[in-house]
Amino acid sequence: MSGFSGHLSLRAAIREHGRTVLAAQSFRAPFHISKPYWDADACALLVQVVNPTAGILAGDRLESAIAVDDGAALLVTTPSATRLFRMRDGAAECRQHFSVSNGAWLEVMPEPLVPHRGSRYRQTTTIDVETGGALFFVDQLMAGRAGHGELWQWERLQLELTVNVGGALVLRERLDQGGPELGALANFAGSGATACFASAVIISPQANEDAAWLTAVRQLHGDGIWVGVSALRQGGWTMKLIAPDALRLRVALREVRKILSAHLPRLGCNPRKL
Repeated sequence: MSGFSGHLSLRAAIREHGRTVLAAQSFRAPFHISKPYWDADACALLVQVVNPTAGILAGDRLESAIAVDDGAALLVTTPSATRLFRMRDGAAECRQHFSVSNGAWLEVMPEPLVPHRGSRYRQTTTIDVETGGALFFVDQLMAGRAGHGELWQWERLQLELTVNVGGALVLRERLDQGGPELGALANFAGSGATACFASAVIISPQANEDAAWLTAVRQLHGDGIWVGVSALRQGGWTMKLIAPDALRLRVALREVRKILSAHLPRLGCNPRKL
């Protein structure tokens, strides 16, 4: 079975002028990165990871590793949704590892996954944050292509997440469902056929010192938006959101970033698309 065997490797470091730079980078199709953008107000480097192909196909094997050194601050995002195309045979797989040093900041906020009819995809994410490091990680999922009648029609989606803080396991999650099963859950939540999901992880000593932001985030719950926030065993929080459609989810996440930016000012970095 043919397919891409792509890799992405980035290391962000701070230089004597106080700016974060990409001290090392390596990538192979279907990964590509746009020119990094320095946000002087947020003191963070923005990197957009681009897939120049149509999307992810059967047989694709993708590996990525992103590391942020002490004192550096990096936002990694994508300019468009990641499409999982129909897979008549086989599946696609993505393995990604993010590491954050003491005193470093990493935000990972790609656009949503959009599984097409008959797609099979496994994504394994491992995050290692040293004590004193900070992180905002978001995964988003859409129901599929409404215009093609493909809502909740993927065959299998596996999303696995492991988060370690200071060398200790603080979170392990695993989603393994077909489209119809997850669609039934969305209907149960009353979010409708075009419901979208987001899962976020917040690791930060600053956010833990003042939980006033929790009240503001929980107030987003209602009017079709579901929001749940739970404390991890140490070092941070996990958050789940369900919205009736992609636009409402985008607005909710924008509000979450705005609320958290009072404690995590690097969330003020403009992704140049929200």
